[in-house]
Amino acid sequence: MDSNLLNSVNAVLSTVFDPRLGPPPGKDIVSAKMIESVSVQDGALCVSLALPYAAMGEASVWQDRLGRALAGLAPQGKVKVSVSVKVKARAIPATMKRLSGIKNIIAVASGKGGVGKSTTAANLALALAAEGARVGMMDADIYGPSQTMMLGAAGQAYSNDQNKIEPKIAHGVQVISMGMLTNEDTPMVWRGPMASSAMEQLLTETAWEDVDYLIVDMPPGTGDIQLTLSQRVPVTGAIIVTTPQDIALLDAKKGLVMFEKVKVPILGIVENMAMHVCSQCGHTEHIFGQGGGARMSEQYGVQFLGALPLDIKIREQADSGRPSVVAEPDGPIANAYREIARTVGARVAMLSEDHSAKFPSIKIVGT
Repeated sequence: MDSNLLNSVNAVLSTVFDPRLGPPPGKDIVSAKMIESVSVQDGALCVSLALPYAAMGEASVWQDRLGRALAGLAPQGKVKVSVSVKVKARAIPATMKRLSGIKNIIAVASGKGGVGKSTTAANLALALAAEGARVGMMDADIYGPSQTMMLGAAGQAYSNDQNKIEPKIAHGVQVISMGMLTNEDTPMVWRGPMASSAMEQLLTETAWEDVDYLIVDMPPGTGDIQLTLSQRVPVTGAIIVTTPQDIALLDAKKGLVMFEKVKVPILGIVENMAMHVCSQCGHTEHIFGQGGGARMSEQYGVQFLGALPLDIKIREQADSGRPSVVAEPDGPIANAYREIARTVGARVAMLSEDHSAKFPSIKIVGT
């Protein structure tokens, strides 16, 4: 390819920004290393764009943007843009070891129960998968596992030849839960250290396969399991789920501060049950208050990821094992989850990249 043409293409692409990768206008796609290749084939200018986060739902938008930007440089006015998702592992603390088969771990937490955290986690995992990522889901609620029902992944999990637990595949997501290792009606009558140990074993002894994002559905609260995960597992970032209600916000703030104290980045806040739209008349009512999640985000200087409605279909679809993102993939609720998923992925992509694999190991040999 002619070097002058390549320079001209790079100059134009440097003026195209990804608004998700930083404050307005974002980061240009050349410095963000999103351009994999540029070539001329059969008279067409061909550009390969690799998104650093899951957002294949916006592939056509990127193709249109780059096509219009480069139309004047194409030899015959033809521009072909291919879009892919290539998620990279983010840096982890030097004192921790990266888990095999997992690039990034995202904890979905809340300060209290009943705010729809597990439903949000399930739909977020499915949304990331729908956007082109390889996704895993770990149900870290040892006492009350629910992801087996929500994701339709019930049944016994078994070990493979390497004595690793094989996760079940549900709607394209790799899933593991204590619910797959016990009977449905068997209570886990364990003290905190035992539950924490079980959670850690479940995470480290599962045969995860090339997972871009592992979503960890945390139990509510700020106890042993939360501390074990944040202090002994390389968590990339945490999402806090709350409702607009003051009492929920009070506990959500405690969860947020806990992650901050153990140096886990806060990816953002999701406000669940933000509003209810009457199915009969269309009237919108803020049953649990209004704007609490946004105010909390502003107070702590973290990203407000979005608001989700209080809708009976979300509950019915989760209970049936087909959450909203797969039950109605083109519906407004699924679109809301997918938009949150894109934002979460971009927030992860903005964190420092892991370069440890690029450095050679140094050994001192006696002479």
